[in-house]
Amino acid sequence: MSARPTADQIATMRRFSRFYTRQLGLLVEGFLKSEFSLTEGRVLYELAHRDGLTAADLARELGLDAGYLSRILKRFEARGFLGRATAAGDGRQAVLAMTDEGRAAFQPLDQASEAEVATLLAGLSEAERRQLVAAMSTVERLLGGRTEPRVPYLLRPLQTGDIGWIIRRQGMLYAEEFGWDETFEALVAEIAAAFVKNHDPRTERCWIAEREGEIVGSVFVVRQSDAVAKLRLLYVEPSARGLGIGRRLVDESIRFARARHYQTLTLWTNDILASARRIYEEAGFRLVQEERHHSFGKDLVGQNWDLELRNGNIRALNSEASQT
Repeated sequence: MSARPTADQIATMRRFSRFYTRQLGLLVEGFLKSEFSLTEGRVLYELAHRDGLTAADLARELGLDAGYLSRILKRFEARGFLGRATAAGDGRQAVLAMTDEGRAAFQPLDQASEAEVATLLAGLSEAERRQLVAAMSTVERLLGGRTEPRVPYLLRPLQTGDIGWIIRRQGMLYAEEFGWDETFEALVAEIAAAFVKNHDPRTERCWIAEREGEIVGSVFVVRQSDAVAKLRLLYVEPSARGLGIGRRLVDESIRFARARHYQTLTLWTNDILASARRIYEEAGFRLVQEERHHSFGKDLVGQNWDLELRNGNIRALNSEASQT
C-alpha cells in the first residue's frame, strides 16, 4: 500500500487547484461571463458533443447528484434546449438530444472557452506549450486512471541537448524504479560522453524516440571491434511504455549492426531488469555469462547477452523496458 501523502504534497495540490480555478475564471458568478453556471456549461458541453446520452450516463460521468442534474435538465427542456426520446431496446430509459436552440445557446460558450485558453497559451513559447500540455496529460492520466493513448512517435538522430537529457532521465528513472544511486548516473554520463567524443557515423548510431515533441526513449549502438557492436543505454519513459518503442529501438539496432557487417551484437544488463531481458531473448539474444556484483548501491547480477548476426531473421519483440 502506498504511503500516506505528506502535508507538503497535499498543500501543493490544493494550491494548484486554487491557482487553476483562478486562471480560468471559475470563481466568477457566471461561467465565461454567461448566464450559465459552471455545472450547466459542463452539461451543455456533453450534450453538444455526444449522442445517445441518458440522464444516468451524465450523472455518473460528471459525478453529479441525480436530483441536482434532473433540475438542470428540466430547466433546459423548458427553454427548448433539450429533447428526450425512448432508448432503443429499453423503454425505461430516455435518450437526451440537444435541439438547434440548445446548440445556438452553447456556441457562444464554446467559442469563449476556446478564446480564453488561446489567450493563456499565447504568452508561452511553443516548447513551453508542449511542456504544459504534457504535464496536463500526466495529471489526467494519474488522477483519472486514463491509460496512455497509442499516439504515434518518431525516431530521429541525436541532436544538441539530447545527451544531457538522457543522462539526467536515466539517473532519475533508475533511482526511482530500482533505488540505484548516483554512481549509475555517472556511468551513463561516461558512456554518453565517450559516444560523442569518439562517434564514427559509419559504425555507430544513436536513435532518439520522440512523442508529441518530448523525448521518450533512446538507444546507442557503439563499435567494440571490427566484428562486434554493443547495444547500450536503452530506455523508455514510463509514460510511453506499451507503445512498442523499446521493441522498435532494439529492431533498429539489430538492422544497423547487420547492415554494417558486424558479426555479433552484444549487451550488458542486470537480471533485475526483467522486461528488458524479455526483449533481448525474444529478439534472439542469448545469455552467455552472468556474475554477481555490487554496483549503484545494490547487490546485482550482471548479464552479458549476444546476438549472432549471421542469421538474417529478426524475431518479433513484444515488450519493452530500460537497461544499460
